[in-house]
Amino acid sequence: MILPIVPYGDPVLREETVDIEASYPVKELIESLYETMYHASGVGLAAPQIGKALRLFVVDSAPFAEMDDVDPKQIPALENFKKAFINPIIVEEKGKNWAFEEGCLSIPGINADVMRPDTIVIEYFNEKWELIEEEYTGLIARIIQHEYDHIEGVLFTDLVSPLKKKFLSKKLSKITSGDVSTSYKMKLLKRRR
Repeated sequence: MILPIVPYGDPVLREETVDIEASYPVKELIESLYETMYHASGVGLAAPQIGKALRLFVVDSAPFAEMDDVDPKQIPALENFKKAFINPIIVEEKGKNWAFEEGCLSIPGINADVMRPDTIVIEYFNEKWELIEEEYTGLIARIIQHEYDHIEGVLFTDLVSPLKKKFLSKKLSKITSGDVSTSYKMKLLKRRR
């Protein structure tokens, strides 16, 4: 089911998320996250972005494989990387910090360079409730870090320079006030009077 995406300014994006119990109907939620993400042309979506303060996100990096400036060595991995992360914990971030322009379905129309380490080690449960620990690098690591931040109450705009933050403040205020237009459904906040 395609669900509305909550915008910047919605308190759920800053809430402390909780672990999902094995009895929770997680498969249906994962399907809804994927449907919503694809409908909005995203590469990742976290449960808080659909109004649920749960430790869950999905990613599908295939669109990045079509970018002109992507390292050709990364293309096969990007084309085939689709995964749900249940109750994830980033165990380690390492390697060289690098900048990449990020955007977010909850913050439409805004992009900014964000510095992140190029390698992560993450522990999570898959859809069969098997505990997995894996290492990722490059764009896949970045997508995971971005979505992981969502379940930690962090948005990519929190990670930009103070000057860039000041520059974006008007645009962010417009989103918070409901003055935003997207090609996908959003659960807009009530406009302030």
